[in-house]
Amino acid sequence: MSHDRVRVGSVVFLATGVLALPALAGCTSGDHGSRPAARQDIAPATRDRVADGGTMNWAVEELPETFNGFQSDADAGTSRVTGAVLPSLFRLDARGRPQRNADFLESAKVIEREPQQVVLYKLNQQAVWSDGREIGADDFAAQWRALSGKDPAYWTARNAGYDRIEKIERGADNLEVRVTFAKPYADWRSLFSPLYPKQVMGSPDSFNDGARRKLKATAGPFAVTRIDRKAGTMTLERSPRWWGRPAKLSKLVLREVPRDERAEALVEGTVDLAEVDAPEAERIALAGRDKGAQGPPAHGPGSDLTPARALRSWAIAHGSDEDAAEAEVQAREKTGKAVKKYAEEQAGLRGYEVRKSLEPAYTQLALNGSEGPLADDRVRRAVARALDRAELAEAVLKPLGLPAEPVGSHLALAGQEAYADNSGALGRQDTAEARALLADAGWTPGGALKDKLKEHSEKAEKTEKAEKAAKAEKAEEKEKGGEAGAEKAESESGSESESDSGTGSGSEADDGTYIVGEDDGKPGDSRVLVLAPGPAAAYQKAALTRQADVLEMPDETDKEKKKEPGEHTEHRTKAEARAEKETGAAARDQARGGVPGAYAPKGTAAPAAGGPLAKDGKPLTLRFVLPSGHGSEQLRAVADRISRMLEKIGVRTETSKVSDDSFFKDHIASGQYDLALYSWPASAFPATDARPIYAKPVPAADGSLNVEQNYTRVGTDHIDQLFDQAMGELDEDVSLSLVRKADARIWAEAGSIPLYQRPQLVAARPNLANAGAFGFQSPHYEDIGFLKPGARRPAVPAPKS
Repeated sequence: MSHDRVRVGSVVFLATGVLALPALAGCTSGDHGSRPAARQDIAPATRDRVADGGTMNWAVEELPETFNGFQSDADAGTSRVTGAVLPSLFRLDARGRPQRNADFLESAKVIEREPQQVVLYKLNQQAVWSDGREIGADDFAAQWRALSGKDPAYWTARNAGYDRIEKIERGADNLEVRVTFAKPYADWRSLFSPLYPKQVMGSPDSFNDGARRKLKATAGPFAVTRIDRKAGTMTLERSPRWWGRPAKLSKLVLREVPRDERAEALVEGTVDLAEVDAPEAERIALAGRDKGAQGPPAHGPGSDLTPARALRSWAIAHGSDEDAAEAEVQAREKTGKAVKKYAEEQAGLRGYEVRKSLEPAYTQLALNGSEGPLADDRVRRAVARALDRAELAEAVLKPLGLPAEPVGSHLALAGQEAYADNSGALGRQDTAEARALLADAGWTPGGALKDKLKEHSEKAEKTEKAEKAAKAEKAEEKEKGGEAGAEKAESESGSESESDSGTGSGSEADDGTYIVGEDDGKPGDSRVLVLAPGPAAAYQKAALTRQADVLEMPDETDKEKKKEPGEHTEHRTKAEARAEKETGAAARDQARGGVPGAYAPKGTAAPAAGGPLAKDGKPLTLRFVLPSGHGSEQLRAVADRISRMLEKIGVRTETSKVSDDSFFKDHIASGQYDLALYSWPASAFPATDARPIYAKPVPAADGSLNVEQNYTRVGTDHIDQLFDQAMGELDEDVSLSLVRKADARIWAEAGSIPLYQRPQLVAARPNLANAGAFGFQSPHYEDIGFLKPGARRPAVPAPKS
C-alpha cells in the first residue's frame, strides 16, 4: 500500500477518468480564446417575463456538510449555497472569464506594480451583511489572516494566493481596501470569492466549527432559513437585506436526491431542476415526443413484442401443457404491469425538458507513472498514441447531440482565454508508432527475457557437462595410451560446445541485445536490433521537449525566426545540447524539429501486429480501475473501448471495478492503479488551481511522497517553474502564454490524457427560466424563476453538434 501524501480537498469528478516532421496537431495563436464548444442552455428570459414568487426545488446529491468553502469536505452543494448567500467579487461569464460583480464592487484594479503589486478594491456603498454592518476592509483582513497559512490553528484546505499577500489596509474609508502583495500574483481576481464575514474568519473556532452548519451573517439575494437533514432539504429564502435586484423566487429549496433516485423524483414531480444521466435524459426526450400519442409507448417494456411472438405467447397460454400455460400467463401479467408502470412514469416525465451543454470539466485517462511499466515515459506515450480520442469523444457526446471534439488542453477548455490545443506535443494517434515505442522500451512479442536467460543457463549447464564428460573421456584415453582417440574426443567436444553454447560472433548472448521478433524463428522474419535504449530515450526526450517548446510558444518562435542563423546556434536549448552529447549531431538536428520525441528512434521497427507483449518474462498487463456505482456505466463503456485500442498494440488490461467510496480514497489517491478514468473541473485561474494537480511529487521528511493532487505522480521541475512564472506574471498575455507552454510540457510527459468534455444534462420544468445547463457561467440566483403565464422564451439556437 502506498503511503503517499495527498491533498484531500480536491474536486475530482467520477463519471457518476516523428522521423519526418508532419504538420502539427497543435493550434496557432489564432486559436486562443476560441468560442465554447457548446452554448449554455438555461432558457434565458428577461426579468420582466419572470413571475415574482414561487418555490423551486433543486436536486443535489447530498446536503453540504459545511458552509465553509475553504475546508476539505466542501463540495458542490457548498458552492451552490455560498453562491446564493455570500459575496462573490467576481463571477464567471459564459466563456469562463471572471467579471466584476457590480453588486459588491464598484471597481478593482492593480494600481501599483513596483516595487510591489497593490490592488485597490472599491466596494459598493450599499453592500451590507445581514446584520446591518457594512462589508469592509476588516472582512478582507480577517479572511487573509485565516487563509494565509501562517496560523496552523485554522484548518484550511487551501491558501493559494492568500499566502502571497503582505498586508491589507483601509483606503480613504472602510469601503476602500488596499491589498499589498509580497510576491506578484496574476490570479488576484480569484481571491475573496466567496467573501466571509469577519465573524466567521476572525477565530480558529468559528472558522473550523462555527461555519460548518450555520453562517452568522450573509450577504446575497438569498439567506438560509431552514435545514431539515432528516427530510433532506435546505431552504433558502429571499433576503430582506439584499440591496441588488430582488430575487424572483420566494424560496429556493435544495432537495437531497441521489443520482439513482432522480428518475423517480422526476416522475413524482418533487423537483423542478435536476442533473440527470443519459438514460434518464433519453426517457424525458421520448416522453416529450410521445405527448398526445394514443396507446402504450413504442418503447420500454414489451415494445419488442412482434405479432408472431404475441401469437406464440397466446398459443402457449391457451395450450394443453398446463405448467407452460401457467408460466406464460404469469409472464404476460408481469409484462403487463411493467408496461403500465412505464407508461405512468413516462406521463410524469412529460412535465420536463432536457437542457444540455458541456460541463466545465473534462474526463481524462490517468496513467500512474510511479511504478511498473508506466514509470517508463515511452510506455506512457505508447499508450497515449494508441488512443483514438476523437472516437472516444464521439462515442460519448454524439448520441447526445453535443459537439464531439476531443479536449486539447489539460489547463483550459474551448472558449477560455488560456485554451490552446497542445496535443500535437505528443503526436497523433498511430498504432504502428505506439508499438515501435514499446519495442524501444524493450516490450516485444514473446520477449520473455527470463525464459531466454533460463534457456541460456540450461545450454551453459549442458555445455559444462559435455566438457566434463569430454575431459573424463580424454583422461581415460590417455590412460589407455590412445593419443589419437584423445585428440578426436577433444575435437568433437569443441565442436559440440560451440554448437550448444552459441558463443560465436553472431550470438545475441555476447552483449545482451534484444532482437525483435527473433523468438518466432520463422524464415524471412525481419530481425531489427534495438540497441542502446539509454541514448535513444535521451534523444527521444530531447526531441519531445523541443517539440513542446516550438508548439506552445509561437510568438517566441516567430522572434527566433527573425534572428540570424548564428544566433540560433548560440541559443540552442538544453534539450538539444543533451541530445548532441548523448547521440551526436544527427540527433541534435532531429531534436530541433525533425523528430518529435513521441516517436521511436530511427531504426526501431514496430513488431508485427497481434499478440501480447512481454519483457523480462512478464507480460505487459495494466490494471484498469473503474468505479462500479450507478451513473458510471458510460465511463465503463469508454474504458472498454480504450482496452480494445490498447490490445491492438499488444497491451493487455485487467479491469477492476470498485465501489464509488473506495475508488478515489483507496485507489486513485493511494496510487493503487495503472490506468483510471476520472475528471477535473476547468478553472478560470489555471496557474493557481492546476499547479497542485501537475506538481512534481517530492519526498517528505517521513519517507513518504508528497503528491499534492498529482495522482498520476508524473511531473517535472520545468513544469513547476512554468506554473510559478505564470502565477507571478502580471502581464496577462505573457502569463497565458506560460500556462499554454506548461500544458504542452504536460502533454509531453503523458501522465494524463484529456479525452472529452463532460456532457451536462439537466431536467427542467419548461417554464423555469434562467436555469439549467449553465456551462461555464456562475448562476445568477436572483434572476432564476418561473415564466409569467403566457410569457414566451426567446428562441435560442440548439447546441452546435
